Amino acid sequence: MSGNGGMGRAHATVLLDKAVEALAIKGDGVYVDATFGRGGHSRRILSCLGATGRLLALDRDPAAIAAGAAIHDSRFRLLHRAFGELAEALAEAGIAAADGVLFDLGVSSPQIDDGERGFSFRHDAPLDMRMDTTEGETAAEWLARADLREITEVIKNYGEERFAFQIAKKVVAVRLERPLVSTAQFAALVRAAVRTREPGQDPATRSFQAVRIHLNQELRQLEIALPQALDHLKPGGRLVVISFHSLEDRIVKRFMRDQSTPDSLPKNLPLRADQLPPPKLRRIGKALRPDAAEVAANPRARSAVMRVAERL
Repeated sequence: MSGNGGMGRAHATVLLDKAVEALAIKGDGVYVDATFGRGGHSRRILSCLGATGRLLALDRDPAAIAAGAAIHDSRFRLLHRAFGELAEALAEAGIAAADGVLFDLGVSSPQIDDGERGFSFRHDAPLDMRMDTTEGETAAEWLARADLREITEVIKNYGEERFAFQIAKKVVAVRLERPLVSTAQFAALVRAAVRTREPGQDPATRSFQAVRIHLNQELRQLEIALPQALDHLKPGGRLVVISFHSLEDRIVKRFMRDQSTPDSLPKNLPLRADQLPPPKLRRIGKALRPDAAEVAANPRARSAVMRVAERL
């Protein structure tokens, strides 16, 4: 997944200063930008590193990989991988452990703004929604084959959409007459099925988000990536995660909480507290959100939440 952010062509990286600050960069350290996007965080990290520092970046989007070719720096390496493959990427780059790992979750502005990708209903485009356009099923293909129950569950669970069943029923009915192939078709179908709308939000927003999260397995990727990041952090190394969605933030919050509290003992076990395995993480500060100025400059930043933890 690529870092969420900016407006139009000028891609603004959300919480840029705060995130890089939270990594507490050492000049000779080794860092991982697990979501390269358009390289906002990577460029800033490189500017903080000394001559012997190293930065490994990953992205599953071929367009992000192409954009990364503009960075000519011997300390930098960019791999075409999803961040759920963090351990493999580190092995490929010959890195045993890192001083910091950064995740900037969600869909990036260039992905939204590129009408052809099908992430947004603001452009009429093919229903694609894949972050990695070289593999996997498109949204159109999934909507053509998924059954009523699966569509309902995806839209309800990942979109937190009350009218999930009505939307799924409409998809199943409409596709008997004609295939759903464009974003405009899908958005119109959803709008027709959603009876009440939230002020200021298009009725199609939640369904588009749900299908995207499902197709790209975004929450699953996150669940498998966080333990890999922890396993490869040096003591004192920082884990920094920016999420844009309550479901993502819940996973991050729970992971950091569980890893920063000592295991609780089963009752009647003859062990003292100091014999327990110690926690692996220490949470740093409170959850951080963009300030009013950043949100005014970049409205897409408004839902961002950053959490930071340090390896013990």
